[in-house]
Formats: sequence, C-alpha cells, structure tokens
Amino acid sequence: MNKELVEKIKNDPNYKELVSKRNGFALKLSILMLAVYFIFILTIAFVPKVLGTPISPDSVTTIGIPVGMAVIIFAFVLTGIYTKRANGEFDDLNNKIKNSIKDKQ
Repeated sequence: MNKELVEKIKNDPNYKELVSKRNGFALKLSILMLAVYFIFILTIAFVPKVLGTPISPDSVTTIGIPVGMAVIIFAFVLTGIYTKRANGEFDDLNNKIKNSIKDKQ
C-alpha cells in the first residue's frame, strides 16, 4: 500500500468515525470485563467465605463454582456483543471507506 493511499484513508471522515467508535466501544467492554473479573478476585481474596459457602447443606459444590462459570460466560457474551456490532455497524463504516477511496481513484 502506498503512502498516498494510506493518507487518503486516514483523512477520510468515515475512517475517523470508525476508529473513534470502535476504540470507545472496545474500551467500555474491556473496563466492564475487568471490573467483573477484579470483583470476583477481590471477593476471593478478602471475603472467601462468601464464595466458599456450599450451594446446599449436603453439597460439596460451593457458590464460587457457578459464580466463576458466570464470569467465563460473561466474557463470551461480551465477545458476542462486540462481534455483532463489528459485523454490523463497523463493517458498514469500513465499506463506506473502501467505496469512497475507490471513487477518488
């Protein structure tokens, strides 16, 4: 890719919008995932009895197991949310950028 084409893409308003929206959305999802994960870890560190409580009196499984699984599932859900938006809105902006560059050549 030549430098001229790179500059055209960088100066395209759709490219700037794409980068801004994508980075902002990714940052929000990352902060959300980190918050959930750190709350889980801090609970283990400072209040281990909460997650160490058995689900039922006869059970050897503690509350921590389903909560830990929920953290993992939450990560997959956030990935799905990002992918859905990336395949929709972000791809549309990407196609606009491609078309505008083709039109200028």
